[in-house]
Amino acid sequence: MERRSCGVRRMCTLTLLLVSLCPLGSRANWMWLGLSTAGVPEKTGCANLPFSPKQKDLCRKKSFLLPSIQDGARLALSECQSQFKHERWNCSINDQPSLFGHELTNGTKETAFIYAVMAAGLVHAVTRSCSQGNMTECGCDARLKGTTSAVEGWHWGGCSDHIQYGTWFSRKFMDSNSKNMSLLPKGYTLLTMNQHNSEAGRQAIERTMSTDCRCHGVSGSCAVKTCWRTMAPFGRVGMYLKERYERSVHVLDRFKKKWKRKERDVTVDKHKLIYMNKSPNYCLEDQHLGVAGTRGRRCNRSAHGSDGCNLLCCGRGYNTHVVRNVERCECKFVWCCYVRCRRCESMNDMHTCK
Repeated sequence: MERRSCGVRRMCTLTLLLVSLCPLGSRANWMWLGLSTAGVPEKTGCANLPFSPKQKDLCRKKSFLLPSIQDGARLALSECQSQFKHERWNCSINDQPSLFGHELTNGTKETAFIYAVMAAGLVHAVTRSCSQGNMTECGCDARLKGTTSAVEGWHWGGCSDHIQYGTWFSRKFMDSNSKNMSLLPKGYTLLTMNQHNSEAGRQAIERTMSTDCRCHGVSGSCAVKTCWRTMAPFGRVGMYLKERYERSVHVLDRFKKKWKRKERDVTVDKHKLIYMNKSPNYCLEDQHLGVAGTRGRRCNRSAHGSDGCNLLCCGRGYNTHVVRNVERCECKFVWCCYVRCRRCESMNDMHTCK
């Protein structure tokens, strides 16, 4: 735990240096903003932020969106690590300028998920800021307001989330940055893959939206019902994208701007995640590929899923440690006015991969 805390402190310190001191536009990635706990003030300027040249230009024109960009990066990074916390690849980050290392450029299923969740996070954060009235360029989606559903007997009202503006900004901000990868081998194929997966992430926001309603009438009756469209909590969006990740499609070529399955000649729609290269097994550390390995990872000895010691440790076995936990327990309120608790200790087994 102490080593992990030191690592987090070192990463946060490095992040603040990147954001506030270094002009890293061509080397670093905007996803670094997701690590910073402090807000990015608009007066800091866009030149010192880890943006590409086109992103800096957009940032200068839309500097009021800087808090939303940071919120989107933080939201996506947190959700990525939450969805993969029990997997061999646990959405790990490193101190390389790209934050995710080779995962951003190797064209695997993990690359697909990263681009999808980051694009979705940006849409979600910008749209939420619009709905809260924090920006003058956007607000609630009023296109359906005042119309009525004759069949179900309710009318549109309230504040529907205006995802169109958030989707537009996510495309403008992220897709322009993908062109920096065109110098890689088969770069334009990787570019198209990344843009496809980013769009799939944006579509995930729309596909997980729900219709919320409120009843109006005498004594709580539902004589009149007002409804509006709202985004799902981002955790649900993350679960949706994780399911897409698990059913992602292996592709080889592009044909008439539509990707084809490698195994079958079936057009892949815009809602599916695609990848070109098979993932490494993530069992052993590989500094060249930026793979951290699973050595030292905590596992569940009794589980049979991905967090079980057999799978997570890749058959290498595990070590068992006895951990002493101290916590407050049996707390009672004493008049007046404080809370009295006992100090409870417990000894638990902790298993880590060899």
